Amino acid sequence: MILVGNHFIRDDEFHTKVELTKDDQFLMAVADGMGGHNRGEIASSDTLNNLHFFFHDLPTGLEPGSFNEMIVDWLESINNYVASKGRADEQFKGMGTTLVALAFYEGEFYSLNCGDSRLYRFRDGQLVQLTTDHSLSNLLGSEKRSSVITNCIGGGCTSSYIDIVRMTDEIKPRDCYMLCSDGLSDMLEDEKISILLNEGNGANELCEAAIAHGGLDNVSCCVIKI
Repeated sequence: MILVGNHFIRDDEFHTKVELTKDDQFLMAVADGMGGHNRGEIASSDTLNNLHFFFHDLPTGLEPGSFNEMIVDWLESINNYVASKGRADEQFKGMGTTLVALAFYEGEFYSLNCGDSRLYRFRDGQLVQLTTDHSLSNLLGSEKRSSVITNCIGGGCTSSYIDIVRMTDEIKPRDCYMLCSDGLSDMLEDEKISILLNEGNGANELCEAAIAHGGLDNVSCCVIKI
């Protein structure tokens, strides 16, 4: 599931242009659910809806350190909420979701990451992964591929954590950023992603390419052009 501003997107495409001022708050996020089709959808939907409400209810004037603390507090809260659904109803037991986001809060850009969904930057023909996968593959090395993730929201994780990086000084005009689930990054090599972005393709074309290359998992993608 994808969140762009106030728009929730699943099994659809969405385009928008946004002009941000220093006082604005804007959020773009991808949540990749796990635990079976229905349970994964619920975990990702609950997480993005909760994050949307929380983010737009943040007080004004938070310094980066205070912003980080509030996001960490939110993570603990949503992790407990998702886990409590599993304790209350067996059909929701073990459901969880990843989360990757690019947030704009009062003139500052932040990346947020919990799990193995990714944020990339495409600049001057070079594709760079900006987030670190919280996965067994990342711990063992790329030659020992595994679908096991080591951190997520819910999913049995009792001590979830979230990487928060202030990115304001790194973002430049004409940059392109991509949020995606592992259903895209597992199907498309970085070289192929670079070619598609360099040709001006958007999220829909990237998703179609991932599906054409196997489409073994949910494919979610959000392309942001500065």
